[in-house]
Amino acid sequence: MDPSKWTPTDIYDFTEEVNEKISLIVSQKLIEHRTKMLFSLNITLFLVFQLLLGGKSSMVTLTSNGYEGIVIAINPNVPEDEKLIQSIKEMIIEASPYLFHATKQKVYFKKISILIPMTWKSKPDYLMSRQESYEQADVLIAAPAQKNRDDPYTLQYGQCGQKGQYIHFTPSFLLSDNLLAYGPRGRVFVHEWAHLRWGVFDEYNDDQPFYMSRKKTIEVTGIQTAKESIMFMQNFDSVVDFCTSKTHNRDAPNLQNKMCKQRSTWDVIKESDDFQNVSSIKATHPPKSPTFILLRSNPRVVCLVLDKSESMQIEDRFIRMKQAVEIFLIQILEKGSFAGLVTFSDVAEIHAYLTKISDNSAYQKITENLPKKATGGTAICDGLKEGFKAIQLSNRSTFGTEIILLTDGEDPTISSCFDMVKDSGAIIHTIALGPAAARELEKLAKMTGGYRFYANKDTTGLIDAFCRISSRSGNLSEQAVQLESKYFNISRNRWISGRVPMDSTVGSDTYFVVTWTRSKPEMFLQSPKGKIYTTPDFREGKMNIRSARLSIPGIAETGPWIYRLKNKDLNYQLLTVIVTTRASSLTNVPVTVTAHVSENSAQYPSPIIVYARVSQGFLPILGMYVTAIIEDESGHQVTLELWDSGAGADAVKNDGVYSRYFLDYHRNGRYSLKVRAQAKKTRLRKKLSHYNHKAIYVAGYNVNGTIVGKGNTTPSKDVKKPHKGAGIYRVTLGGTFIVSGVFATTKSNTSLVFPPSKINDLQAKFEKKIIQLTWTAPGNSLDKGNASRYDVRISKDWQKLQDDFDNAIFISTSNLIPKMVGSKEKFAFKPEIKMKKKHTKVYIAIKAINEANLTSEISNIAVATYVIPNPGANIFATSLLRPRAACSEALVHPSPHPAPPPSRKRQLRRRGWRRLPPPTTSTPAVLAPRHSPAAAPPPPS
Repeated sequence: MDPSKWTPTDIYDFTEEVNEKISLIVSQKLIEHRTKMLFSLNITLFLVFQLLLGGKSSMVTLTSNGYEGIVIAINPNVPEDEKLIQSIKEMIIEASPYLFHATKQKVYFKKISILIPMTWKSKPDYLMSRQESYEQADVLIAAPAQKNRDDPYTLQYGQCGQKGQYIHFTPSFLLSDNLLAYGPRGRVFVHEWAHLRWGVFDEYNDDQPFYMSRKKTIEVTGIQTAKESIMFMQNFDSVVDFCTSKTHNRDAPNLQNKMCKQRSTWDVIKESDDFQNVSSIKATHPPKSPTFILLRSNPRVVCLVLDKSESMQIEDRFIRMKQAVEIFLIQILEKGSFAGLVTFSDVAEIHAYLTKISDNSAYQKITENLPKKATGGTAICDGLKEGFKAIQLSNRSTFGTEIILLTDGEDPTISSCFDMVKDSGAIIHTIALGPAAARELEKLAKMTGGYRFYANKDTTGLIDAFCRISSRSGNLSEQAVQLESKYFNISRNRWISGRVPMDSTVGSDTYFVVTWTRSKPEMFLQSPKGKIYTTPDFREGKMNIRSARLSIPGIAETGPWIYRLKNKDLNYQLLTVIVTTRASSLTNVPVTVTAHVSENSAQYPSPIIVYARVSQGFLPILGMYVTAIIEDESGHQVTLELWDSGAGADAVKNDGVYSRYFLDYHRNGRYSLKVRAQAKKTRLRKKLSHYNHKAIYVAGYNVNGTIVGKGNTTPSKDVKKPHKGAGIYRVTLGGTFIVSGVFATTKSNTSLVFPPSKINDLQAKFEKKIIQLTWTAPGNSLDKGNASRYDVRISKDWQKLQDDFDNAIFISTSNLIPKMVGSKEKFAFKPEIKMKKKHTKVYIAIKAINEANLTSEISNIAVATYVIPNPGANIFATSLLRPRAACSEALVHPSPHPAPPPSRKRQLRRRGWRRLPPPTTSTPAVLAPRHSPAAAPPPPS
């Protein structure tokens, strides 16, 4: 029978063997026309930063049609290999003309920097790096998180058109010919660059290889036969373009259609900032090959530039600053780093030139000359000048060094030193303390690629900011991890208690710190095995800064550590608990949390998206309970639970990225972001695969006209297993963002401003003649609260439903009360549509409506197919021979004037197919190969 009678059940139950045969046939037909491509490449440096999703700095710029400032960084744990550098160059040289053609002669790769780790030997052609770092690089070269998992992919979790975080290639991918099933490396790079730079998505779907098209045929989602699209099968010679609006397949159930409202990849790309003022280059003047600069990472050098003006006496800011500095020098700064100290008020003063941090006593050489009290005004530029001077007089270049600038005041002359900062090549991390801190601080951080923090009422905020400023070298095993940061306002003689889980990925260099505001409390700590630590075990430093520290020798025990504190003062006082640690071994990668917001500034009523990524190296950690605490300049706090549900602000379900919209704007000014992530052992899962946005892998390739080998035979499906340990607890800061446009008359009722979020996971199926719908409930205001009602519409025409939703057939949902946001909704109805004898396709979409009658965007369009089975008919897989994939149905022919194709039956017979005997039950007959495919020989070495 024709494909219109082929139900999804038939496909999955009876065509498993058929699928494998089809995969080999199509791969052979397309791969046999592959031609070898040229490999070549080169790079430089341009000190302008752009923010990706508000969380990561990129130095990439587009100058005269050429991309400059791309940073490709090699992980310090990758063994030294000159061939790796050469392979990187060849990949980019090959990618540049491919990108140039795919973008209609508009852009190409011009200048690129390759960042060599300090673990590799120094060479004369390696220049000193400036603000480049592994953590902020555009492309990471690092070992796979799981053995033999060498998939090239892009970490991308923003909305359509938003930039990704980084591209990850493994050394094996760049050096091994056994992985060429992904296609030529230059083509793979362009595929991933489109993810990273322009925020487009893949046009294949491993989870749904088949779907029913609007033409009432069964289509294969994952086979490409046209010259488009690069986001589908970049590995075939015929594929040289991105999909356009004319060739894009809006039916295909892929992430590009879901995330970008059925728009083609080229439509999204050409709307990016890169293409707004760029004209095509004439074909007579093609761009030159890229140029390269080899840079080598430097030892970490940090100079603290701290405000000691009179206003620092307010709210114990001066004491809190000293507490934070001590924790940073002892617990956060990596051993072997260099640190210096400068303070400023009306004038600046160098207190310590660069000192190597080799042991716990080294910090005393830096802090012993700190001033005893805060006086004078605020001269920020003078402080920065002395900071650079402290570095230079220690026989160091300022290139690649870090300045931690902390101030609570303003300096009207601060803009006068911007040029000096740019020329220094240093990275400026800024900490704004209190609401009066200079508004230019964020600009200093942005122009140099530094972190930006804000601390005010949150007692631990200043310490948390220093804890977040760890090394950017890429060696996670050496970086400090913050497990706890909590404060308590306790009355006289009252005890408080808490527990801190120590999981198996951490435990080395563990510290418990307690601070107080009036008098030293009584302290008690119990290890998982019952060892007791009491007040005498906690040591106070020599600076008399109301803090005590307990260092756990060796590797801290795995399990819950229980602490108790008693306020012995006559009055209320604030007590804080800070816990930091490092990886349990140098070969173990700890679980980490990074947080940021979608934009560094927001104009009300534009919403901000809060992101938190929980991972162990490159692998996502699932099952976490993640909360964000957002504080404005008045001290008002909002707590948000972040979700990894694939609904609302969250782009992809179960990718270890937890997100949520932030809508509760109370005033203009700075807002700080703090994130807590925790989970019990029973809930934790580690996802044993990379993220979703990756180049497609083809199992088999052409050698002299024969499909051989399967390259990487490691299964690519997601496998989850419980995470070992006693649960996980992490705390981190996500920086600061600035809000404007909020007025005193601004309504606090967000439903009057924000509609419900779009439903993007609507699913539909027929059960007899009843359509069953499922979806995730949106909120009343984006993903907050619950909607008031739903508007469900159906149509037999997909396009009419998409373009004219309000005039489609209305389905009553009067008995459906929307659930709380994030809940699973179910709804069933019988469509009042005439059913055809053979089959009927029904398209369904939903809008959510809130209490103020604001309406969400139209949901994804789901399709339900009602099929009356014909047990005596045979399935003829027309659409499997001529699939309509990501863009077009056009076949790829070996010559420009192909002969007319033979009949479909002859096509099948030539490929080794036979018809199974007629069925004896209601099971329809299917097509099957005459014989099992012979085992493919191994790929050539």
